[in-house]
Amino acid sequence: MDALIAIAARALAAGDPLAALKRIALRDDAPALALRGIAMAQLGELSRARELLRIAARAFGDKEPMARARCNVAEAEIALVSRDLGRPMEGLGAARSTLEAFGDLANAAHAGYLEARRLLLIGRLDEAEQILDDLDVGALPVTSRAGYELVAAGAAMRRLHTKTARAALARARQAAHDAAIPTLTAEVESVACALEKSAARLIALGEERALRLEEVEALLASPMLVVDACRHVVRDAHRVISLGCRPVLFTLARALGEAWPGDVPRHTLIARAFRTKRPDESHRARLRVEVGRLREAIRPLAEIHATGGGFVLEPHEADVVAVLAPPIEGRHAMVLALLADDEAWSSSALALALDVSPRTVQRALDALMAAGRVQSFGRGRSQRWVTSSVPGFPTTLLLPAPLPSD
Repeated sequence: MDALIAIAARALAAGDPLAALKRIALRDDAPALALRGIAMAQLGELSRARELLRIAARAFGDKEPMARARCNVAEAEIALVSRDLGRPMEGLGAARSTLEAFGDLANAAHAGYLEARRLLLIGRLDEAEQILDDLDVGALPVTSRAGYELVAAGAAMRRLHTKTARAALARARQAAHDAAIPTLTAEVESVACALEKSAARLIALGEERALRLEEVEALLASPMLVVDACRHVVRDAHRVISLGCRPVLFTLARALGEAWPGDVPRHTLIARAFRTKRPDESHRARLRVEVGRLREAIRPLAEIHATGGGFVLEPHEADVVAVLAPPIEGRHAMVLALLADDEAWSSSALALALDVSPRTVQRALDALMAAGRVQSFGRGRSQRWVTSSVPGFPTTLLLPAPLPSD
């Protein structure tokens, strides 16, 4: 490695891409191209960064497999930031194996952390945690340790283990402080803020209020009977009954839970479960069948009794019945929930994370865009979707001076 390449590499490791580019901006050899790609990524020019890294990987070729693998890992990291979670991430496992074989344990561990982060984003929690458990944290570069701890915190938050999440965030803060990179510190603080925001809504005894993640964890450990609309289950502190594959039964359970301790009129249950405003005898007969199925499904936790006006839920042991609902609901709430991380997602990544077809996601995005709830930028495979304004200058910076008062 020549002196200029070494200086540029140290500048990039310290988060100073402009200092790196001063040394290598006019060079077109493979090492310089790779470092220019990383510098462009740090500056936010992700498309150009990926192009440079691909050229560098081809230039290294089969004669330098370790350098090529490093380029592949860097490209995968850019794809992760771009929320392009499909094909560009597929070679990450092979790159990690190559780096391990050549003794580059730091970059191999970094590749493993990236793989775990991708798995967390698409909801494959068990696999993500397995990779985290197998990683040698000590081999990670200091800049990667904060990211590793953020993935660990994210997994703990999804498991509703808030103490574990806070401990991981504390380690992430320390790692970000040691790295002395402001953007990394900002990312850690952004995740930490999520612990203080509303994570769900509690509906009980005719009232509704927002819950933070710690309060959700306490609720699910309490003796209450909870109709969990976030996971489509009915549960208490000891048993969980899934109704995820039986949407009509869950709709009935939720209606009964929201009305508890009162009953729910039959026409209300028919309207919610079967989506009709003009019930006839066939709907009433179907309601009796579905209530019977629900009664059998939740028998370990509660009974459903007929009343003069409808049906009522009566738990066996719990003193209170509550409904746990997502912070936002609606036809496309899951798409909005993913976009709420303030990152720009591709439609293919959204489809992968939601486990639905790309066409289904595109229809949802079109509907949300028509309603003014999401915006897109870019075209074709570079198109990305966000819930905030299009990246670029804030609108107020386009004004030459404050608007005059009337």
